[in-house]
Amino acid sequence: MARVHFRWNPKNRYSIAALGGVLDFDLVRKPEAGIMLYSFASPQARSVFREVGSASTDSVFIAGGPHPSGCPGETLEHFDYVVVGEGEETLPDLVSTLNHGGDVSGVKGIAYKKDGKVIFTPKRGEADLDGHPPFKPPLFGPIEITRGCPWSCAYCQTPRLFGHHMRHRSVEAICKYDKFYEDKRLVSPNAFAYGSDGITPDEAAVENLLKSLSGNIYFGTFPSEVRPEFVTPRMLELVNAYCANREIHLGGQSGSDRMLKAIHRGHTAAQVLDAVELTHDNGLTPVVDFIFGLPGEREEDQQLTVDCINAIIKEGGKVRAHYFMPLPGTELADTKPEKISPTIDKLLGKLALGGRLTGSWSDVKALKKQ
Repeated sequence: MARVHFRWNPKNRYSIAALGGVLDFDLVRKPEAGIMLYSFASPQARSVFREVGSASTDSVFIAGGPHPSGCPGETLEHFDYVVVGEGEETLPDLVSTLNHGGDVSGVKGIAYKKDGKVIFTPKRGEADLDGHPPFKPPLFGPIEITRGCPWSCAYCQTPRLFGHHMRHRSVEAICKYDKFYEDKRLVSPNAFAYGSDGITPDEAAVENLLKSLSGNIYFGTFPSEVRPEFVTPRMLELVNAYCANREIHLGGQSGSDRMLKAIHRGHTAAQVLDAVELTHDNGLTPVVDFIFGLPGEREEDQQLTVDCINAIIKEGGKVRAHYFMPLPGTELADTKPEKISPTIDKLLGKLALGGRLTGSWSDVKALKKQ
């Protein structure tokens, strides 16, 4: 049987840790003979393709993660198989089939090439989070508490990868992994949506979760965020009562209602500012993410976002600004970022130099020129 190796990548360590709970493999830093596993997002795709393309090992290459799932055809120009979507059940099935010389066409949830054509096997059902551990020591990662999202934000891969309804790991299953950490970091597309349908908050479910955990709980902050309309007085009371974090990370995305509607965000700019004010009034620091360069964005939309940023800063909040990157599998996959007007660019530069603007803004000068 071929040995199974996973290409270590610190940017995808959470996925690697989660898959360590369902499959045995070695971590490697270069291709090795046997079965080689890769999980990667779009920013890493080019370097991964170069590495695999130049490999001289006797290997079967399997890819999974956001980019391969969104671009299986492109990925199969370099890899033998792609795991499309969730990997907890598909990947062990594929590896076992390969090691036993079985027919891969019977493995649900994969793509591969046959006679030059891309073949997709039937879609696999959604994974039961309680049936799969979030990690297996000695590989550790944050505890994923929720998967899927009912919103269809045009730029986001989450609902395309994990479905349009929320699946929650039970409190009992989460608490099995409580003992491994003093500092508890929980992963969710929207932390304050725990236990709910993702449309209306379930404050009782959130309280039940938080009071069941021990140690230092980080909730509604990295590596998760919350939607602004889920910020309620009771949610913030719960954070103050049970959690160690003093920041709340919010997804604002734009200060323009026109753009928020265009990307199907489902909230208004006023709701972002309301959430910021409420967070500040409860003694917590709001940290808000915005995206510039969204397709169809005009200078007046960018100005509205800058106005929103200034209002947040005056309220004592922090802002993380990013430049739009089209991601495969999303509604905006085949679009190009809009240019940032010189006036807006200068305003953002001043905010960044003043230490009031963080995020990836300082790293996108080259991208903005494309």
